[in-house]
Amino acid sequence: MHAAPRPLTLAADGPLSGHVRVPGDKSISHRALMLSALAVGTSRVSGLLEGEDVLATAAALRACGAGIDRQADGDWLIDGVGVGGLLQPLNALDMGNSGTSTRLLMGLFASHALTVTFVGDASLSRRPMQRVIDPLRRMGADISASPGGRLPLMQRGLCPAIPIVHDLPVASAQVKSAVLLAGLNAPGATTVIERTPTRDHSERMLAGFGAEVTVEPVPGGSAITVRGGAELRPRDIVVPGDPSSAAFPAVAALIVPGSEVLIEGVGLNPTRDGLYRVLAMMGADIARENSRLVGGEPVADLRVRAGPLIGIEVPPEVAPSMIDEYPILFVAAALASGRTVMRGIEELRVKESDRIATMAAGLRACGVECEEVPDGLIVTGRDGAPVPGGATVASMLDHRIAMSFAVLGLRADQPVIVDDAAPIATSFPDFLPLMTGLGARVG
Repeated sequence: MHAAPRPLTLAADGPLSGHVRVPGDKSISHRALMLSALAVGTSRVSGLLEGEDVLATAAALRACGAGIDRQADGDWLIDGVGVGGLLQPLNALDMGNSGTSTRLLMGLFASHALTVTFVGDASLSRRPMQRVIDPLRRMGADISASPGGRLPLMQRGLCPAIPIVHDLPVASAQVKSAVLLAGLNAPGATTVIERTPTRDHSERMLAGFGAEVTVEPVPGGSAITVRGGAELRPRDIVVPGDPSSAAFPAVAALIVPGSEVLIEGVGLNPTRDGLYRVLAMMGADIARENSRLVGGEPVADLRVRAGPLIGIEVPPEVAPSMIDEYPILFVAAALASGRTVMRGIEELRVKESDRIATMAAGLRACGVECEEVPDGLIVTGRDGAPVPGGATVASMLDHRIAMSFAVLGLRADQPVIVDDAAPIATSFPDFLPLMTGLGARVG
């Protein structure tokens, strides 16, 4: 459970400046722990995100027999047990606020002969799991969920699992990854067909650990196939900076006049960099410097300079590559000129909160005109003028909502008070010192 509410207000007395490094990519950190736990031998992970969500994954894998230890130098060593070698946990696994931990671990455990109970906090317990439950049941897992396909739920895995072909009804990297992880301990080929590309960290990392993974075009999409029975090899992994976390100092630098910020070592996988492409369409001055590959993932330093933004109609097809970044895009849109139309993002309604409704309510409270539609939000920007502010906004236990409104407060006439900053620790424990190091102040 989260600590007592901790209100937060950020303000800026002048330009933001400096160079920073954001925490390790959350998606890659989860997967690095999981696949290392299934390898035979010891893997080393550098740059692991040490937020609450990733630590929940580490605790769950440790409870199932994997050796996971943080070293004095900040690296993590994982002693894997091999595919199929995980042990029965003694207690329920507490996922905290992490939907990624829950959905991916459900897949990983579905092809082990384990009975596992998943529990989570109030926010996670409202999030639907049915889209993961359905394919895992087809693979042989016996899953008893709370009403609405929610936590708490109990899962009895089948070893070996039944290989399936699963056509994703909704673009979801989490569902894709859950099925592929289950397929590691199923005989033959397990295939996921996706009609809209989603983040491909699982495919890249599975191949890196020695699994046989293929990606082939099919009519209307792609077929991603993993062949079960592989012995995963341990490896050393360097986790790049999380593009979702980098979005907050980036947008802060764009909207505070005179700012220039360098964000080092940001992962810019083309299935994850949609926000930066959209901001460029809005006229943002964001330069990619020192582009390179780190552990098979494209990485660059981002130099961000303040400047005017123009409202646009965001192409709906970009949504899967930036679904977590829409709350901070709403903030950028609030300072742009003209209207920014964001559609095709109904997935935001089943995140840690209903991010469309929550952000719309907070923006209106701060004096920003916006229109909520079933699948999105239309924001009328203030043409670079500060928002009126002077409101307390509800974060709804959602880390990205809390950080987004904290950034909005940097360009507000009156304080924007986030009712509870405690959830920020789930993904960005050093958010506050990073922002104050760039020149923001608290209060």
